[in-house]
Amino acid sequence: MGMAPSTDSGIVAEMDARSKPGLKDPFEEAIDDALSSLPADLRAAMSNVEIVVEDEPPDGRPLLGLYRGVPLPRRSSTYSGVLPDKISIFRGPITRLAAGDADRLRREVRHVVLHEIAHHFGISDERLIELDRY
Repeated sequence: MGMAPSTDSGIVAEMDARSKPGLKDPFEEAIDDALSSLPADLRAAMSNVEIVVEDEPPDGRPLLGLYRGVPLPRRSSTYSGVLPDKISIFRGPITRLAAGDADRLRREVRHVVLHEIAHHFGISDERLIELDRY
């Protein structure tokens, strides 16, 4: 994708913010804000799903986030005893994309979180494109 590598100073600032008591990681705070922005009924409808922050996508793939699991509409009465769906949000690519702009970081994280939650609800990339929400 041609994204510029992150600078050492950005990495140090993130690590410092995470290591100081009382200071919340801006990346994880942006995820919390994105989840809080969902209507209560949608948050309540989410089922058996976890959201995790990972540094980089698997195998160097050009991804900002990834949903793995069984979307809600595809679950039947036999759906039980399974591991939670997993939504991975990739810190490295999103941080590089934001290029030090805190507002852009928050916007990108929100977009990716909501995009992957849409997949949890069974909304495909094609449908997100139709809705102009890709």
